[in-house]
Amino acid sequence: MTQTVYIKIKKRFEELAERAYSENRFLFTDFLDMSGLSDFYDMEGELSYAGTEVFGGAEGCERCMVRFGSSENAGYEEEFPIKLLRVSPLQKKFSDDLTHRDFLGSVIGLGLERAKIGDIMVRENEAYIFVAESISDYVSENLTKVKHTSVRVEECAEVPEEIAPRTAAENLIVSSNRLDAVIAKVYNLSRDTAVKCISEGRVFINGREMTGNAKSLKNGDIVTVRGKGKFIFDGEAGTTRKDKLYVNIKRYV
Repeated sequence: MTQTVYIKIKKRFEELAERAYSENRFLFTDFLDMSGLSDFYDMEGELSYAGTEVFGGAEGCERCMVRFGSSENAGYEEEFPIKLLRVSPLQKKFSDDLTHRDFLGSVIGLGLERAKIGDIMVRENEAYIFVAESISDYVSENLTKVKHTSVRVEECAEVPEEIAPRTAAENLIVSSNRLDAVIAKVYNLSRDTAVKCISEGRVFINGREMTGNAKSLKNGDIVTVRGKGKFIFDGEAGTTRKDKLYVNIKRYV
């Protein structure tokens, strides 16, 4: 991210916080990617006077909106303007093999901005897509095909349990609980490649971009490596005879 873009985003956060506070109302960003959210977290302390909350439609979403304002100041409560759409083939047996990229491309192909679209969860050729409330009806009325597959779109209240992100527990042996050592082991990378991922701004802990590889992981830390995946660091579990560490993780699958 260039310095110019960062300054623009920072000013936008400051403007929304000031307006929410001075006008006693709630204001929302569009969906932010992990870099945008990391920029917000860097400023969270100085914006806290207005009241802030982050949400993407469900627990664990990577793309989220930020809400500025508080019910104490505003005198009312306002939910995040997020809708959940289920997109499914009209005839499953004739469906193409549909991926995250296919669903995202078809929605953006309607002339919509990426910032209006949140997380997309895909299982067995159907998708659950979080979208900004302002485009929900438009997508429902106009999204009729994904690739060559005719689809239906319907609004739903929540992601079914079987579709929600799942984790698989693993026990690993690492040289230390440093960030670079753990992600190298989790994703079968060399230590140099792991350090490069961090220096390129591709690694996030609890939504915050990491720039140093010496960070020690703590129990419950959620680690995301762009292009590789995401896992929860679930703590240390003893040492080996050669003084290496057993660590537990929960890998998102």
